[in-house]
Amino acid sequence: MQFGISIIPYADSLDRNRELVRVADESGLELVGIQDHPYQARFLDTFALIATLLAETRRISFFTDVANLPLRLPAVMAKAAASLDVLSGGRFELGLGAGAIQDQIASMVALAEAPRSPSRRWRRRSR
Repeated sequence: MQFGISIIPYADSLDRNRELVRVADESGLELVGIQDHPYQARFLDTFALIATLLAETRRISFFTDVANLPLRLPAVMAKAAASLDVLSGGRFELGLGAGAIQDQIASMVALAEAPRSPSRRWRRRSR
C-alpha cells in the first residue's frame, strides 16, 4: 500500500501546492495525484504542473488524477507521459479517464474542430 496526497491545480494556489508537495516529499509520502480538467480556466495544465513539481522534488511520484482522454490526443499524451517518466527517473504514472463534465468537454471539442478558412487561420497566426 502507498500513501500520498491529491492537489487541485488552481493557478492562484501554486505557492501553496508547491509547499504541500515539498512537505509530502520530505515527510516520506509516496504519491501526488493532480486532477486534469483542461476546460477549467482557473486550473494550470496538469502535465506542465507535474513536470515543474517533478523538477522541484527528489523522491515522490506523481500521477494524473485522471488525464482527460477526450481532450488530449492519445499519441501526444503517451509521448508526454513517457517523457515525464524518463526525465523523472520513473516517478510518473499515467491515470486515464473519460472526463467529468461532458458539456464542457463537448464545447472544447467543438471549438477545436470548427473549420477555419486559410485566410482566417493566417489572421490568427499574424496577431
